[in-house]
Order: sequence, then C-alpha cells, then structure tokens
Amino acid sequence: MTRSAREILKSSKIVVSPETFFVVSVDHENFVKLLSDPDRSPRMNSEFLIFKDKWEVTLVVDSADFGNLGKAIDGASVEGNFRLLSFDAEMGFDVVGFMSAVASILAAENISILPFFSFNRDHVLVKQDDLPKALKAFRGIVSEVC
Repeated sequence: MTRSAREILKSSKIVVSPETFFVVSVDHENFVKLLSDPDRSPRMNSEFLIFKDKWEVTLVVDSADFGNLGKAIDGASVEGNFRLLSFDAEMGFDVVGFMSAVASILAAENISILPFFSFNRDHVLVKQDDLPKALKAFRGIVSEVC
C-alpha cells in the first residue's frame, strides 16, 4: 500500500546537520581543476553534493570543505550560511508530492529552500537565519524535530 506524502511527512523525523553549508557554482573548466587536486575535494566523511549539468557544476559543501576549495573556485558564485534539514523517512519512487508538501509548509513562512534528494530521502537547505522558523513550522506536522 502506497502512503501519501502527508502520511510520510507525519511519520518522518527531521534531522538537522550541525554543520553550516555553502552552495558553490563553478564552470566546467574550474571543476576539472578542482578534481585534479585531491586536497581540494570534499572529505569522504562529510556530507556533500556535486551536481553537474550542461551549464555549471553545483557543489554543496560544509564550511570545512569550503575552506579547502581555495583558488579552485575563483570567480565562482557562492552562497553560504545554509543548514541542512534531512527528512528521515524512506520513501519509494511512487510517492507523489512529498517535496511539494515540504515546500508549501516553508513557503507559508516565507522561507526559501534549496531541495535535493538522495535515493531514499529528501533534504532541504535553508538559511541559518530561517532555521528556527522552519523547525517551528514543522512542529505538530512531523513526528520529531531534532
């Protein structure tokens, strides 16, 4: 039986990563330079995201890894001071509207998000200043906020 997005949200737990994150947009040429220097790559024990499309490469890295990027990101677009909220609820590809429900809750509080997804879980980045308001918005909607 397929659970609805709201049912999954109600049974989910929001986990807030303690780290602060940066979102970095680099061009393909600088990304190749970044890959050629392993000391500048994200640590394998940290949470990070690399997304490459035909226009750019987007990196989501914590503050420690951001500090290691150095000159490899000269000229990059950077936005910082994000916190990662992870919805600890495994869901299949048949679930429709989960992120729409999350986005609606946060939009009602005028909170901008950067959503992304792993195979089983959904995540959003919110600005540090919006974190208390975001967590408050989910109280009573999710099973646990931590």
